[in-house]
Amino acid sequence: MEIFEILGVILALLIGVSLGLIGSGGSILTVPILVYVVGIDPILATAYSLFIVGSTSLVGSIKNAQEGNVHYKIALVFGIPSLIAVFLTRAELVPLLPDFIVLSNKTEIPKSKLIMVFFAIVMFAASSRMIRKPRHKNIAKQEILTSFIPLASQGLLIGTISGLVGAGGGFLIIPTLVFFANLPMKKAIGTSLTIIACQSLIGFTGDLAHQEIDWKILLSFTSVSIIGIFIGMKLSKRIMDGNLRRIFGWFILCISIYIIIKEIF
Repeated sequence: MEIFEILGVILALLIGVSLGLIGSGGSILTVPILVYVVGIDPILATAYSLFIVGSTSLVGSIKNAQEGNVHYKIALVFGIPSLIAVFLTRAELVPLLPDFIVLSNKTEIPKSKLIMVFFAIVMFAASSRMIRKPRHKNIAKQEILTSFIPLASQGLLIGTISGLVGAGGGFLIIPTLVFFANLPMKKAIGTSLTIIACQSLIGFTGDLAHQEIDWKILLSFTSVSIIGIFIGMKLSKRIMDGNLRRIFGWFILCISIYIIIKEIF
């Protein structure tokens, strides 16, 4: 491995720690690390991200399931439409996008640049929700909502976004589960990891026919990330959820601004 590949693998530890701490953020770290540190093409990086985040989340979801922190009905109602959307997006939509997007007669934007900018905008929007101090409401006394149509429609939307940018979608899934479905935070994290694992790994299969995979790098990243998720789950027991959410919100806000500046200016 080259020096930047080794550095990228070391940074992969942060991917797992992030997933273990708050059940999201893995792809927010994975794509920039693969693109800016290792030098992988953004389109291929989004495919790698799905495998790394999916495999790491699978390990985390098994651990959370053992602790009773997975709501299986919501995982199915929300997750199945999301799986369909992410697979079709990776297998059909992304390959159809032209290499250059024409904005005007004199302006063309490479597909890879457009995806990175879109990714940054989604990150920016998600960070504002994480940073904002939520209105306190007694979620414990509220009924957990499992209505099919609202949850399935949001699953389709988030699955499409996840497939397009190679993001597991946890930073969108968790707010939906907490503020819409009224799941407690710990159960939302466990359920999110289950959904992310399924949609990411299935989404990755949609790339196998279109991408040349370097399995040595991919499995190295994944192995280190899995070590990180165990560290993250242990640390999560010592940090208050609200404080952790806001700290990480500021972190992804900074990353989103960096990507926008790097890609546009």
